[in-house]
Amino acid sequence: MTRFNTAAVGSKTTNLAGGTAYAESPELALASLLLTSFAQDQFYAKADEQLTRLKELLLVCDPKFAAQAIVYARHEFGMRSITHAAAAELAPRLSGLPWAKWFYRAVVHRPDDITEILSYQYAFKGKPSGAMKKGLALAFGLFSPYQLAKYRGEGKNMKLVDAVNILHPASSPRNENGIAELVTGTLRSQDTWESELTRAGQNATTPEEKAAAKADVWTRLISENKLGYFALLRNLRNIIEQAPAILPVALRQLTDDRLIAKSLVLPFRFLTAFDEVQKLPSSQEVRNTLVALTRAVDISLQNVPQFEGETLVVLDVSGSMTQTMNGRIPARIASLFAATLLKASNADLLTFSTGAQYVNYNPMDTTITLASSIPFQGGGTNFGAIFQVANKKYDRVILLSDMQGWKAQPNGWNVESSPVPTFNAYKQRTGANPKVFSFDLAGHGSVQFPEREICCLAGFSEKTLELLKLLEQDRNALVNKIKQVAF
Repeated sequence: MTRFNTAAVGSKTTNLAGGTAYAESPELALASLLLTSFAQDQFYAKADEQLTRLKELLLVCDPKFAAQAIVYARHEFGMRSITHAAAAELAPRLSGLPWAKWFYRAVVHRPDDITEILSYQYAFKGKPSGAMKKGLALAFGLFSPYQLAKYRGEGKNMKLVDAVNILHPASSPRNENGIAELVTGTLRSQDTWESELTRAGQNATTPEEKAAAKADVWTRLISENKLGYFALLRNLRNIIEQAPAILPVALRQLTDDRLIAKSLVLPFRFLTAFDEVQKLPSSQEVRNTLVALTRAVDISLQNVPQFEGETLVVLDVSGSMTQTMNGRIPARIASLFAATLLKASNADLLTFSTGAQYVNYNPMDTTITLASSIPFQGGGTNFGAIFQVANKKYDRVILLSDMQGWKAQPNGWNVESSPVPTFNAYKQRTGANPKVFSFDLAGHGSVQFPEREICCLAGFSEKTLELLKLLEQDRNALVNKIKQVAF
């Protein structure tokens, strides 16, 4: 991999699986990496390779765009570790720029972002720049004493009080006396559901008394509606185990149309909770919770955009999609993503690996049932097969893959799996001219079409679905959305 003389946009290159691909523009490649990387090992890329790629892209992208992309990834997609590293790595390119300190203020979403950026900086880059120090100091003014107390970071190498001693932030109306109390060690977490549960049973003398105390806290929090929707979703397993008597009330809240609409939860948010509950021993409480989660996913579909006309959802079911990546299995995410789109728009489904095939499904199935029914058989990743099999005129094609195209032949490896020739033949054969939405679910830095012919997106947050409607009018929606970030 060259550092500076990278492949031109739209030119042929080789992906990490050894197959033919097209180079992304540096801007799209950076966005893809930021929106999909958790700085952990992937099937085709190791964490250190991701960081090397990140450094390369930060050198060739416009620094303002890079800063905007980092802020967008942190705030809109909730990406943490990769944005912390990127914020530190970008610092040398921001020297002397008047907006640099405002970038560092903007990239902070939680107080522990400050300590994470500083930890990376001191571990790998040395002393922080003046702009970084000024911006991170300003970020303290975003948080209340409650928030500062919650993220004190006791027991960490870089505690929040250490950041105060490095940055010397000024007090503000927002944080009141929080900084002073943090320095003197008198700042403590106020009453929250977390702190209440932590204190529950501290004075108990038996395991039974401790369990009863926790059950009392869960019962009061849920019955008084003091547990937010996301907190409820994350704690279903704990509620089943520690307070099963209040579970029916919790499940009514979980499936409340108004609460779901207010939270704007889309199906992906339920996936982790569903998987965690499934791990519990069989019981009526577990089954009732799985039913409630299934209903909640379908209720949340009202937040998914619907498309008119004919839509083809193409799902990569090859071997790389079933490997753990970033702590998750892309096939699990991708199948739920596909099921969401299928039910929302009554789309056709085509799966592909070494070959491609249409898959019939029952649109009356629940989203989770439909997602679980999609087979992932492994094999190669032959993008060329998609449009050899597609047999009707589509208005749009939504492609979900890690973009690592390759296929095998009896006489050895044949990496000519690009879909461009078969796509052109498909258009000529059917008279179609569909929009192609290509979702890179891994951020490996290559696509299977030249960018000028498709709409490229990355990641698997619900924000990607929000961009789909924009892409109907503007294929550069992701890059343009990032360029709108202000700080």
